[in-house]
Amino acid sequence: MAEPVLVYRGEELASYGFGDPHPFGLDRHGVFHDELAEAGLGDSIQYTAPRAASVDDLLLFHTADYIDKVSRMSSEGKGFLDDGDTPALPGIFNAASTVVGTTLAAVDAIMRRDAERAFVPIAGLHHAGRNCAAGFCVFNDCGVAAEHLRQKHGLRRIAYIDIDAHHGDGMFYGFEDDPDLIFADVHEDGRYLYPGTGAESETGTGRARGTKLNIAMQPGAGDDEFKKAWSRIESYVDHAQPEFILFQCGADSLEGDPITHLRYTEQAHADAAAALCALADKHCGGRIVGTGGGGYNRHNLARAWTRVVQSFVEAG
Repeated sequence: MAEPVLVYRGEELASYGFGDPHPFGLDRHGVFHDELAEAGLGDSIQYTAPRAASVDDLLLFHTADYIDKVSRMSSEGKGFLDDGDTPALPGIFNAASTVVGTTLAAVDAIMRRDAERAFVPIAGLHHAGRNCAAGFCVFNDCGVAAEHLRQKHGLRRIAYIDIDAHHGDGMFYGFEDDPDLIFADVHEDGRYLYPGTGAESETGTGRARGTKLNIAMQPGAGDDEFKKAWSRIESYVDHAQPEFILFQCGADSLEGDPITHLRYTEQAHADAAAALCALADKHCGGRIVGTGGGGYNRHNLARAWTRVVQSFVEAG
């Protein structure tokens, strides 16, 4: 029997969000888990509890001054951590630290061979930079995870693949000059959508020039356009031969999201997840962690994330 897919859930993880009427509300965790329970995956998935990250964990990616700022403003519980998207709510430091810690828990479990695949729904906070919050993202769990895989587990070539409608700018610029961080991101063209970055001419700097892949999609692009873009990503990742895959599978690229303009169905997420599992089996000993990312239509995120988990299960 294949190893179960680890899926993380718990109130500590659900607490990352900003309440109504903010798009990143506190209900996103619950609607996903309700949908997943209806999928009938049974023993093929293993529910696992969140854990908090330490300050030392956060320092793998973020600056000490920025961590101190978040801690201080979280205690004060007022204002914004950025220019107006990410409120400094009371307790947001602990909630954001739990997102990071849970992604690290998934990485560690896979490196121990407790499983080959894991999914963390409230994670993939790809806009946070090394010294700043941005776009609903306080700490960048994938950025910390990439550094953690290197410093704790001795890996070098980490692949980060992002199909969220928004460009993963925190990851791109955080590793822009790093030739061993394999970055592939398909997103809505930044001329039409936050954060305005991710042009196809952005391929890395210095020694990393030519090692980053950005694919900008026109508003209204659907599954057919996604398939064409995905074939480029699949070839790119296959050629790079990574040792571990981090998959940010934001569901705001599905038709009907209230703040984006793409028109995928959840089949795009299912197909991408299946393809990445095949590449993980080929190059990484099966090792892949999926993170939920964005998605502000609750039905869309529940279905898309569930299809990712189903693809992880079906990959064996």
